[in-house]
Amino acid sequence: MSLLKTPLIGLRADHFRHPLDLQATANLKQLPGFDMVIRNLLGPLAEQVFYLDNIASSVLVSEKQLPNFHALLLEACQILDLEPPQLYVRQHPVPNAYTFAMRGKKPFIVMHTALIDLLTPEEIQAVIAHELGHLKCDHGVYLTLANILIQLASLGGVAQGLQSQLMEWVRCAEFTCDRAALLATQNPRVVASVLMKLSGGSPKLAEHLNLDAFLEQARAYDDISEDQFGAMLKQAMTEQLTHPVPVLRAREIDRWASSREYHSLLQIRPVQPNGKVETKGGWRNW
Repeated sequence: MSLLKTPLIGLRADHFRHPLDLQATANLKQLPGFDMVIRNLLGPLAEQVFYLDNIASSVLVSEKQLPNFHALLLEACQILDLEPPQLYVRQHPVPNAYTFAMRGKKPFIVMHTALIDLLTPEEIQAVIAHELGHLKCDHGVYLTLANILIQLASLGGVAQGLQSQLMEWVRCAEFTCDRAALLATQNPRVVASVLMKLSGGSPKLAEHLNLDAFLEQARAYDDISEDQFGAMLKQAMTEQLTHPVPVLRAREIDRWASSREYHSLLQIRPVQPNGKVETKGGWRNW
């Protein structure tokens, strides 16, 4: 592990969960029987399907297979105080990564080759840590339902209200997981650079992109919502998306990196040789 990074011993999800994620999760939990149906009925089937698909069509990362990626995974897990999941690399032309986990089962992360081709090792670790954020926050149940509903929606088999509510939760959860990426890399420019490359990157363009210009673009996005029409337009354009637009995510992580909350989390120091944890002020309850 880099000597410049702080392992966050005892980190809990509520230490870094985004307020929008908290609210959206509370709204979903108000649906009676919702959680139980996913865990007991849809979850086991989906888990088996996705797991077998990965075994058949992806490469499992390990000490013997792509060990550099394995090292990035282990370091991020140590910093975030999380047991390592399985990590797969999958041949795919669309830059993407995703997580699957049901409580009590072995979770796994999948990264597409097209995404890896865009990123530096630090940025790849940021993506891994983002997916670890889903595991840390126990997002697996609702992510499973989201993936199922996205498929059913194309067939017209999903109630519009439920679909909209779940998509809102997914977008809010992404803000939380971007925070996990920042906590693992401890460099906001790395996280923002990933978002920039997802917006307009390619293997040829990646090294020529200007991160400062992209952050200025992210700040300009806020100006659009200064009037009521602009705010309504932004909402209409994003309500069916599974992720917030990248400039908005970059703006959020840029703000949080400057916050007292973020810097307080970094006050937890590594475990000392005597087994004790050295602290500077300890945890703060948010």
